[in-house]
Amino acid sequence: MALAWTAAALVSNPARAMEVSVQPIAPSVYAQIGDTDGRTYENEELNANIGLVVTKDGALLIDPGATFQSVRQIAEAAKKVTPQPIKWVINTGGQDHRWLGNGYFNAHGAEIIAHADAEADMKTRAQEHLGGLKTVLKEKLDGTEPVYATRWLQGPDNVLEFGGVTIEVKHRHGGHTPGDSMVGLPRSGVIFTGGVVYVDRILGLHPVSRTKAWRETLAVIDQIQPRVIVPGHGTVTDLATARKDTRDLLLALRQQMGKAVEHGTDLSAAVKGFDGAPFKHLQHADVWLPQLASLTYLEMERE
Repeated sequence: MALAWTAAALVSNPARAMEVSVQPIAPSVYAQIGDTDGRTYENEELNANIGLVVTKDGALLIDPGATFQSVRQIAEAAKKVTPQPIKWVINTGGQDHRWLGNGYFNAHGAEIIAHADAEADMKTRAQEHLGGLKTVLKEKLDGTEPVYATRWLQGPDNVLEFGGVTIEVKHRHGGHTPGDSMVGLPRSGVIFTGGVVYVDRILGLHPVSRTKAWRETLAVIDQIQPRVIVPGHGTVTDLATARKDTRDLLLALRQQMGKAVEHGTDLSAAVKGFDGAPFKHLQHADVWLPQLASLTYLEMERE
């Protein structure tokens, strides 16, 4: 399967702009496959996947990236695919690359859509996101300001119609962030999962993450049985790989840390005893697995 919108870092000349190329993954559906490394000056924080859906009435962007400057590159790449303007932007969660680029499209008249459960998280962490990005991106963050949704969705399931295309927004109290939502295109058999699915690289946990809710959100994918999954990070994939790289890791974390909490095992000993061998194939696993185990232990203590 062809990958789309591959953000290639020009490491040999970091002063140059990122190259953004565009390829389809389904009729009138496109996806950016971002860098699987962390945020760097060279990749301009284009390290998450972004979707584009073209309709007869305009285009829908799924996640706008994190900076005003990189968003302009995304907008230019979209113009190479369609003359339709981007009229809708859906934010799939409260992480910076899911919404901080809203300002560019809001200024160009786009409706910004997110789930209401993301609002508090976005507003609470906006300055934290900007501070962290400024340290890495320096002048490349210039012009980036928090701009929030103009339309907040409520409830677990929202069916939207745009330009003859049915769009299903699925929300189950988050996971990676409280506002995590997935965007399904039932006629195309494609689902954009935002931060709900990671493949190729290890998933991320933050103090706002909730592994219990995350598992409930993942169950929706099992119910839908999509033909194509565009994860939040990693290559376009299928259900079996999403289960192996994300669901199975969350299950292992909760099972092992849950037993440790139940038996009164010390946090340090529980983390050291976590069996992460089945997930060593994931990028950054050696670095992040101890932190994932620690955060899961603390979460399950609170439960």
